[in-house]
Amino acid sequence: MISKEKLARINALAKKSKESGLSIEEAKEQSLLRSEYLKAFRSSMKNTLKNVTVLDPNGEDVTPNRIKELRNKKNLH
Repeated sequence: MISKEKLARINALAKKSKESGLSIEEAKEQSLLRSEYLKAFRSSMKNTLKNVTVLDPNGEDVTPNRIKELRNKKNLH
């Protein structure tokens, strides 16, 4: 999870970028912060998907095999 301070900084840099532009150092900082944010988001989304069970209208489990395999790997370690 990304800290509230870093998220606030990402938003501040985005606002400044739209209003007046960023210096080279600020643009580098923005890029690093965005990468960190995306990494945390993707990790969170993968964990959420690992815990999803898909049911058809008849109530039968139709969860894709790939998700089932990821769930089983998690239980093995």
